[in-house]
Amino acid sequence: MLLKENSKDTEKGNKTCGKIKKRIFRRKQTFEMKNIIDFEDILKEKYGEKGSEKRDKYDAESLAFRLGVMLKQARKEANLTQEELAERTGTNKSYISRIERGLSDIQVSTYYKLIEVGLGKNLNISIA
Repeated sequence: MLLKENSKDTEKGNKTCGKIKKRIFRRKQTFEMKNIIDFEDILKEKYGEKGSEKRDKYDAESLAFRLGVMLKQARKEANLTQEELAERTGTNKSYISRIERGLSDIQVSTYYKLIEVGLGKNLNISIA
């Protein structure tokens, strides 16, 4: 004897299965969200609160690194070598290299000159 599937039962079963899958997915997301650690908490644990000597040192070095990465990316987008950028801004290649590697504590006026004069781009600074 062959069993004939009722299309209504199959449709109802598919909807129920879909609902169960959605519930499992939501529960999994909720569980994963509980295990997320805020980056600021990691920094506090490793370097201390903002304003501490160790944290201030980290923040300064981190900023120098990020500025260097942005400069390098913009320089490459402009198809310029470090030497060409240095010539345009009246500095030397080794200084550009140190900035791009995050090894130089650069002043805003110098960064402005590199971006605006050297690369012909606009430097935008915002306070958040």
